Amino acid sequence: MSDITLTDGVYVRPEFVHKSLGAAGHGEVERRLTWFERISNVEPLRKFSVLILVIVIWQLYTTIWDVHELMFPTFSDTFVALIDSVVNGGLLENVWNSISVLLKGYAIGICIAAVLVVLGVTTRFGDDLLTTLTAMLNPLPAIALLPMAMIWFGLGEDAIIFTLLHSIIWPVALNTHVGFKSVSETLRAVGQNYNLRGVMFIAKILVPAAFPAILTGLRIGWAFAWRTLIAAELVFGGQVQDTSGQLGAEGSNSGGLGWIIFQNQMENQTPYVFAGLFTVIIVGIVIENFVFRNLEDRTVRRWGMQQA
Repeated sequence: MSDITLTDGVYVRPEFVHKSLGAAGHGEVERRLTWFERISNVEPLRKFSVLILVIVIWQLYTTIWDVHELMFPTFSDTFVALIDSVVNGGLLENVWNSISVLLKGYAIGICIAAVLVVLGVTTRFGDDLLTTLTAMLNPLPAIALLPMAMIWFGLGEDAIIFTLLHSIIWPVALNTHVGFKSVSETLRAVGQNYNLRGVMFIAKILVPAAFPAILTGLRIGWAFAWRTLIAAELVFGGQVQDTSGQLGAEGSNSGGLGWIIFQNQMENQTPYVFAGLFTVIIVGIVIENFVFRNLEDRTVRRWGMQQA
């Protein structure tokens, strides 16, 4: 403060110039990535490495501790059983039987959930109906409906589809409804300014804005339905009626993946049981990464609504 002088009623501070600090160091502007960095940036390889790690731990545990095959088979025995089931046991046909039933139930469930959500966002009665039914039925395990489904629809595909609908409708409808309610008032005002009403308002404003929640509901509905399907097939998946109206015999390929697991368990073929369980896991990984992951990359990630 001593260098400041008062001149004509104005405080003046003398100017000073800093010495040059030299060129600033910016570090490495461009650097060739190492092989580990290049590999670690490939997401499928990272996920595959996790699967390999689980398999290695599985094999080491069953080998080092000499676990009996009847209790917990080694991965090598399970892999041999898996190959034998694919080549000689018709496992791929059983997997397709399960997936075809699941796709039918999934499509019907999404349509019913869509109708409930549209009613819920357009009318007060629909909102009360959806929230009440969700609170009542969503906590109810779908597999608990299987005995009644068997009485109502018999030992056939219709009973399984009815059970699947309970696993699909409520997660999809609940997440979609919550997503619609979370849409900001600004976006709603934009739709109103464009004179969008009813279904057009839902399709052009609510669905794109709430799509992360919708996608989550679709994922949860798929996972619940897949689990419910395997559990239902463990009970009577091998008794699905064929086109002639007759029941498929036990041991035939008319059943699904769950029935194959149950059949091998009854015959104490534990490696084949684990091969069936491993197939359930593989199907889940494939659907998640090749269907939902691609859908997510082409929608919410591309739109900037979700971080990579």
